[in-house]
Amino acid sequence: MITKIESADRGRAQFGWLDSHHTFSFGHYYDPKRMGWGPLRVINEDRVIPGAGFDTHGHKDMEIISYVLDGALEHKDSLGTGSVIRPGRLQRMTAGTGIRHSEYNHSKENPVHFLQIWVIPEAANLEPGYEEKEIARSDTGSGLSLIGSRTGRDGSITIHQDVDLYVAHLGEGETASHKIEPGRIAWVQVARGMLSVNGETLKAGDGAAIRDEDELIFSDATEAEALVFDMVA
Repeated sequence: MITKIESADRGRAQFGWLDSHHTFSFGHYYDPKRMGWGPLRVINEDRVIPGAGFDTHGHKDMEIISYVLDGALEHKDSLGTGSVIRPGRLQRMTAGTGIRHSEYNHSKENPVHFLQIWVIPEAANLEPGYEEKEIARSDTGSGLSLIGSRTGRDGSITIHQDVDLYVAHLGEGETASHKIEPGRIAWVQVARGMLSVNGETLKAGDGAAIRDEDELIFSDATEAEALVFDMVA
């Protein structure tokens, strides 16, 4: 079963410096039917104007992943970590017992466009942590590249939850597939372009909740970039 959330049906927050679309309930946007999918709690698509950003604020008991699509995102946190994340790199912050951080557009000229993803961890009160890695476009034999996992296998970042995170880059005419083990669920978030998942067409900004499917077939792509979450139910 595939249930689609279309881009236009997402929540939205506009503050002049920020234009944010919320796939799930977040901030002032609340829908009791959209509180997440399995341990996946937040997918926000954020666009921040040059030089602006999120002032220092706190989080607790959450895995926070930043996936930059365009521009440069400047990160600072209470662990002493400072970094500028650009397309091709993936960031994971474990909030755990408590962490404070800021996220700013590093550029004074160009906007930054990124996905902010929250995953509920498998345990509370983890030690706060930070990890950043280059996204390796590894050949898994399926057309997908593993970029996040519970164990950090195959060079992926470590996510403290039973979640495998993949990215698919599919050009015109290219296809991919992914097996889902019994009892697990999936989520597909299209970041760019368009593709079909088991015959369901998804365009940029669309997401799809997937249950009771043993395989995902990605086809009919038009310069597509999509994140695929394979998760414990």
